[in-house]
Amino acid sequence: MGIEADTPWHGLPDYEVLARLQADIGGLSGAEAAARLGVHGPNSLPVSRGVHPLRRFLAQFNSALIYFLLAAAAGATVLGHPIDAAVILAVVLVNAIVGFLQEGKAERALNAIRGLIAPHAHVLRDGHRQSLPVEGLVPGDIVLLEAGDRVPADVRILHARGLSIDEALLTGESVTSEKQEQAVAADASIGDRSNMGFSGTLIATGQAKAVVVKTGVHTEIGRISAMLQQVESVSTPLLRQIDRFARRFTWFVLAGSVLLFAFAVLARDFEWTEALIAVVALAVGVVPEGLPAVITITLAIGVQRMAARKAVIRKLPAVETLGATSVICTDKTGTLTRNEMTARHLHLPDHRLEVSGSGYAPLGSFAAIGHDDDAGALAAASGLIRCGLLCGDSLLHEQNSLWHVDGDPMEGALVALAMKAGLSPDHVRAEWPRIDTIPFDAAYRFMATLHRAPDGGALLLVKGAPEALLAMTGASADFWEPRIAEAASLGERVLGFAAKHLPVAPDRLAFTDLDRGIDFLGLVGFIDPPRDEAVAAIAECRAAGIAVKMITGDHKATALAIANQIGLADDPQVATGAEIDALSDEELIPFAAAVSVFARTSPEHKLRIVRALQARGAIVAMTGDGVNDAPSLKQADVGTAMGHKGTEAAKEAADMVLLDDNFASIVSAVHEGRTVHDNIRKVISWTIPTNGGETLAVVIAIAAGFTLPMTATQILWINLVLTVTLGLVLAFEPPEPGVMNRPPRKPDAGLLSPFLLWRVVIVSTLLAAAALGVFHWSLRNGEDLQTARTMVVNMLIVGETFYLFNVRYLHAQSITWRGVQGTPAVLAAIAAVVVAQLLFTYWPPMHDIFDTRPLSLADGALILAIGVGIMLLLEVEKHALRRLGWFDEVR
Repeated sequence: MGIEADTPWHGLPDYEVLARLQADIGGLSGAEAAARLGVHGPNSLPVSRGVHPLRRFLAQFNSALIYFLLAAAAGATVLGHPIDAAVILAVVLVNAIVGFLQEGKAERALNAIRGLIAPHAHVLRDGHRQSLPVEGLVPGDIVLLEAGDRVPADVRILHARGLSIDEALLTGESVTSEKQEQAVAADASIGDRSNMGFSGTLIATGQAKAVVVKTGVHTEIGRISAMLQQVESVSTPLLRQIDRFARRFTWFVLAGSVLLFAFAVLARDFEWTEALIAVVALAVGVVPEGLPAVITITLAIGVQRMAARKAVIRKLPAVETLGATSVICTDKTGTLTRNEMTARHLHLPDHRLEVSGSGYAPLGSFAAIGHDDDAGALAAASGLIRCGLLCGDSLLHEQNSLWHVDGDPMEGALVALAMKAGLSPDHVRAEWPRIDTIPFDAAYRFMATLHRAPDGGALLLVKGAPEALLAMTGASADFWEPRIAEAASLGERVLGFAAKHLPVAPDRLAFTDLDRGIDFLGLVGFIDPPRDEAVAAIAECRAAGIAVKMITGDHKATALAIANQIGLADDPQVATGAEIDALSDEELIPFAAAVSVFARTSPEHKLRIVRALQARGAIVAMTGDGVNDAPSLKQADVGTAMGHKGTEAAKEAADMVLLDDNFASIVSAVHEGRTVHDNIRKVISWTIPTNGGETLAVVIAIAAGFTLPMTATQILWINLVLTVTLGLVLAFEPPEPGVMNRPPRKPDAGLLSPFLLWRVVIVSTLLAAAALGVFHWSLRNGEDLQTARTMVVNMLIVGETFYLFNVRYLHAQSITWRGVQGTPAVLAAIAAVVVAQLLFTYWPPMHDIFDTRPLSLADGALILAIGVGIMLLLEVEKHALRRLGWFDEVR
């Protein structure tokens, strides 16, 4: 049996569906099912085989940065410094292990999707009901669905009673989808295919008989699995920058070392072994081998800070990538909104009321709209409010000071509405006991309940789609339809309410009881209110130059209303999935940048939107919770899954998980990401210029032909002491003021920015001049070579220490009381440096190892004064640069 993959099963009447599938309402025979299984294959998703673990581990060493570090380790080993070499190799190994553990994320995401497939299904085979493993389902099978079941394959519903399905993992809708058996438009989106059930979704209420139309990889969830396999992981801006820097700097150091060695031997008659030792020591000194470790530590600190803000990082480089984020694509339900329905407006024939409060907490008040009296309007609404409470099955309960609903969210909102009006649900339900019920069904779109009245009569209550109740009651459509349209423009879902008093209570409720005599009570408009903190977070994003785009499965009007309420944009433009389908990938690039709200979207739409934004150079953070979000989460630069309502597939595909499902937590994470990047910039701005100062002093000595101001072991001492002390403390720096008042940095900016190149030149020059100045001053004053070299080492360390205070604030003035105080980490590191240098200068064993000599108090005072002078001079330089506006980093 051949079946066309693109057959619009939802657009066909049920008899034609059965005819095309060559199926019967009584089910397939066992023999026919076996034959079809051979044609279509099992109803399961493929398990990703992945890459062999050993190969994946060895791949972690294949980068210019790792080669760079291994070369530095080899240089340290040649010079007889096994401790330095061990530290470098430890960094390499730790990075490899972290990368190895993070690899295979796509395979885990795919296997998490497989876990959503139901293990068994109730099927009609050979005319009998059977429970079979879902792998054995084939197109044409008749399945029986009940509340609590997972839909085992993509099915076309043939008969349904009170059926609703939770399709949030595919559509993102917070409200269950009501199902029926009638054909719908062939071009209907997934969220509007009310006669279909999709594999992996959950039956919320009711029962159904359905025919299987798609299995395995051909289902909607199977298509998402295939998309996830095709998405390639995106390298982060930081990794790209480090890789480019490592390649260029490695070749620069190697070429410079060869040239310097040749010049020293050929032009300055240095003995070749002495020249080789000096050049190798300089190469190890100039190579910032501690930089990757410090960057890793900086990222790890950022992870800890983000965890305190309810954001768990699954992939370390994502911390820094957040700081470069220029676009945040976010879901609406539960992220920007509370995911708690709230009754907001009541529309009566003669009154209109607005209800305050949010969520299911029974706290709020009623205010009449217009010149009406609040108390009078509320009294008039009592019948509608009581109808909403009695004509439903949901309950509210309080747990840990939070209110939760058991049952349908809109019914829970009606219970909260009644409690706001002063009613006790238990008392009212006891006073008006239920006799019978007609459950909600998508075929007739209402629910009806019959209650015994305190006077011995009966009360028939109805709630449902306003159109259905208007037709039932004969109420004026001309009067009520503008009210319905107004509510829709506010993004509200609307329910209608009606009632009928009976003098005698019947034993059962029949549809004939609804034929006449029913009074239309009015409308209630419900909204999933925006989170208060999300509104502030959106404003913060806009101030930071970060565009926010809402991508939701909800309807266009609802999405636009929420966008206006939260201030998403001054004039938010809205597009639907159908409009996206009409555009080519090239046409979508400018379109996606201009649109702020995307409604009725599918997984393909989300993936295309993210790729279109990235094509313009944007760094995209994407939020999601369902299986449908997994491909776009993986494609995004920072995929962000929801911790509460997120599926395991979404979490496995994401780089970050929000523990509170709150958009504000994303913005907090961006704030921390910018702080992390600032601190990385500070580390680089301190490390490379200070290494350059040491190197320049020796290069000048070789070029000028005078005695080297430091020995090879002394160069390595400076490198070792400062790397493990001052080289680490900038990772702990708190955020500078105004972190979120700057535009996102350019993702293609290199590590060696114009400002950093300027700093390398000026700081290296100042440190080299200071070192050579004290060297020659000491020699001219009659000191021996060993004392002069001891002064040079102390001068470089003191100068680099004072330079640290200048680097702590790149975007603000450093010489403040707060700046001078330093952080505990800075003060501890300086204390460690002081102790190390006192030992280096005055402890006799160190004299033997490093060929040093003790210095006088006057020598020490001179060195400190020069260090203070360097700091003040660089502070003046930074102030001048800020006034001139030359570099973005100091503006």
